[in-house]
Amino acid sequence: MALVLNEEQQMLKESAQGFLAEFAPLAELRKQRDAGSQTGYADNLWSQMVDMGWAAILVPEACGGLGFGHVGMGQIVEQSGRTLTASPLFATAILGVTAINSAGNEAQKSELLGAIARGEITTALAIDEKIHHAPTQISMTATKREGGYVLNGAKRFVADGSTADKLIVAARTGGEPGDMTGISLFVVDRTATGIGVDRTVMTDTRNYAEISFNNVEVAESGLLGAEGYGFNALSATLDAGNIYLAAELLGIAQETFDVTLQYLKERKQFGVLIGSFQALQHRAAHWWSEVELCKSVVLKALQSIDEGDDKSPALASIAKAKLCEIAELATNEAIQMHGGIGMTDEYDIGFFIKRARSAQIMFGDNSYHTDRFALLSGY
Repeated sequence: MALVLNEEQQMLKESAQGFLAEFAPLAELRKQRDAGSQTGYADNLWSQMVDMGWAAILVPEACGGLGFGHVGMGQIVEQSGRTLTASPLFATAILGVTAINSAGNEAQKSELLGAIARGEITTALAIDEKIHHAPTQISMTATKREGGYVLNGAKRFVADGSTADKLIVAARTGGEPGDMTGISLFVVDRTATGIGVDRTVMTDTRNYAEISFNNVEVAESGLLGAEGYGFNALSATLDAGNIYLAAELLGIAQETFDVTLQYLKERKQFGVLIGSFQALQHRAAHWWSEVELCKSVVLKALQSIDEGDDKSPALASIAKAKLCEIAELATNEAIQMHGGIGMTDEYDIGFFIKRARSAQIMFGDNSYHTDRFALLSGY
């Protein structure tokens, strides 16, 4: 497939650009941060996104969604990177939908995916238990009891974990930490008895949480897929999540370049525009060429999910590793070319490096995905 957007995808991209510029500009992030917001976004933003149909984009038509595909959704996420927009879109309409669609039975898909598409529920994916991303190193237990399961353990760095209606939890019903088998997925109400939620304040002001489970009872109907065989669905969900994080990082890299390029054209030093300095021109040219390459990497990875390509896991790791590298380059260069004012709160450019670092770490950084790609390639 050609690495270009079709007419409908391009229209969605332009629509997202206009919507986010009007209703979720960077000024909104500053406003929510200064107000001590628990979510990081305006109360009515998610309902507006639902009205735009964004919550339904990945939901199959049979479940009340649009079934528009990942390339289309990727354009929205890329634009959200340009405005640093926080919302339940990633945790709910991407991770939640992918996990339920990959592992759920028909009844679960109909109920949960339909509710997501209508904006009736939000979700959060609870996986990691250690400082670093390690999806096989799950020690949280799910013990089978008559009529259901009992969950015990804790999860860290759960995006939207303190506000989501439903938690999609990876727990071990068999095997040992490190095993791919024995991992099961459960849908749990966040307010269920025995769940403790501690919101984690991060540098990017997003909503994360540490969640503890103390003898939390889950009905058997809360099990997604077959017991002990949830890793494939979890892996597919993480692949999608990493590709969308790469799309967001692409938006960050593009926006920081555009803002910095404009600054180079306006800022004078020693009586001349700093954009006339050859050293800065060379650095900017390298930056631009890397961003252009990243556009193709992200688009190819998004296309691979829509096509059901067997290479999708490898492409997901390529996209995340590359965008981690270039987002770091972009945000570092943006700060340096702005000079000392780049890290001051007065200028917006500093917000991009804070969000980029959190997005880079989530679900594995450059080193993690470089290693994963090597393993997938047989090394």
